[in-house]
Amino acid sequence: MSHLSHAKITLHRSSDRGHANHGWLNSYHTFSFAQYFDPRFSSFGALRVLNEDRVAPGTGFPTHPHRDAEIFSYILSGELTHRDSTIKQKDGSSVSKNDFYRMHRGDVQFTTGGTGIAHSEQNEHSSDEVHFLQIWATPWKKGLPPTYHTMTFDEESKRNRFATLISPLKAGFNAGAEDEKAALPTTEGTIPIHADFLMGASIVARGAIVEWKIGGDNAVQSMENRKVYLHLPMTKKGARVKIAGGATVLEEGDGAFVEKVNAGDELMLESIGDGEAEIVLLDSN
Repeated sequence: MSHLSHAKITLHRSSDRGHANHGWLNSYHTFSFAQYFDPRFSSFGALRVLNEDRVAPGTGFPTHPHRDAEIFSYILSGELTHRDSTIKQKDGSSVSKNDFYRMHRGDVQFTTGGTGIAHSEQNEHSSDEVHFLQIWATPWKKGLPPTYHTMTFDEESKRNRFATLISPLKAGFNAGAEDEKAALPTTEGTIPIHADFLMGASIVARGAIVEWKIGGDNAVQSMENRKVYLHLPMTKKGARVKIAGGATVLEEGDGAFVEKVNAGDELMLESIGDGEAEIVLLDSN
C-alpha cells in the first residue's frame, strides 16, 4: 500500500477557519464565505464551500436563491427540514422525499442550483440544535436543470470503512435531458454530482485504520493531480486522526489539503483519539 510519499499534505487548523456566530447560527468556514475572506482559501479543485454549521432550534435559513452551484448537506446530529421552489409540503403524514424532507443523522441532501432554485433549511425541532456540514462544489458547466436528491447512509455502511456518498453523473459533461432525468451516478448507490468529484465518509473506532482509494473505482475522468480535502467534524468525542505514513494529526475541526496525488493512490487514516472519529473526505479534480 502506498503511504503517499509523493503527496503534499497541508494541515488546516480549526482555529484558522473563518467563524461567525449569529446566535441562531454558529458557523465555521473552511473557505472564504460571506463576510470571511482569505485569498489563501477560496477553493480547492471544484470544492468551493465547506461550512460546519450549528443551527438553534426553531430557527434556520429562510428562503433564498442559488444558481450554478452543487450544494449538499451532511447531517451529523439533530434534524434539518428542506423546502425548495420545485417542491411543496403535502398535507397529512405521508410525505415523499421528492416533495418535502426532514433530514436526520446519516442523511445527505443535494441540490443542483443550475438555472436557479430557491430553498430554505430550517431546524423545526423544539429543543435540539442541528449540526451539519454545508458543502458547495462548482459544476462542470452552467445552466443545468435544477434538481434535488436525498439519500440515507446508515452507520454500518461507514463503520471502519469509507462509504462513497456522492459520485459524478454517469452521463458526464454532455448529459442530455433524459440523462438528467435518469440521474444515474458513476458509483451505484450514491448521489450524482455535475463535477469530477467524490465524497466519502467513515466512522472510525479508536485504533482502527481506514483506506480511501483516490478517484474511487474508475469513477472519475481526471486521473492525475487530484485534490483531496479531509475534514474531522467537531463532534466532541475526543477524536484525533493521523494520516498514515507521516506526522500529520487532525484534531476535531481540523482539515488537511492533500495534493499531487493520482487516481489509484491509497490514503490511509488512523483513529488515535479517545473516541471514534467521523471523517469526511472530498476528492476533486
